Amino acid sequence: MALLDFFRSRRQVLPSDLARFLHGQAAYVAQKTVLDYCRVKAGRSEKQLFSDPDFQAALAHCRWQVFFAALADVTALVEAHLRPYAADRKDLLAQRLIALHQAALLSETPPPEEAPSAADARDALPHYLATLQQEPPLPAHRLPLTAEAVLFATLPIHSEQRQGESIAIKGALRFQVVTTQQELERRFDAATMTRNLLTEM
Repeated sequence: MALLDFFRSRRQVLPSDLARFLHGQAAYVAQKTVLDYCRVKAGRSEKQLFSDPDFQAALAHCRWQVFFAALADVTALVEAHLRPYAADRKDLLAQRLIALHQAALLSETPPPEEAPSAADARDALPHYLATLQQEPPLPAHRLPLTAEAVLFATLPIHSEQRQGESIAIKGALRFQVVTTQQELERRFDAATMTRNLLTEM
């Protein structure tokens, strides 16, 4: 067996694997983007800042909010990646991904104060995917990110201390989404995964 064929044969094809990917990558995008920025911003005061209860509460809120948004973005990224293999069944593909998105949301119970946002994220996804499906699939570097506005709205660093940094913050988020697409391509057999999604759930 050729080396390339070997690695292709090792790619994941089960919807359950994709559900775990959605949750894991969304959590990674949220935490990596938020924590890296806050740590760089804190500099030598990181230990003091991260031990502050008010900052910890604001940080937790930000991470949950960005996770909910990033989960929608990662789901949209997966939809764009798999849609070419769904032929004329893109509506069914969206339904299957909506179910996986909901499972990912339910896999980790948010604090009570974040539960309404989780419900809002669940309810907003069908419209989000339907809107994206009106146009050809977009790659990660062009996909509109719902997490972007949420990130800027909830970062636990005052906006006055972020002046001139918006491009860097957006770039950091976009970079994590692009690496998510690369991981998606590396880890999954898109054609077989799409077939399994459309027939086995």
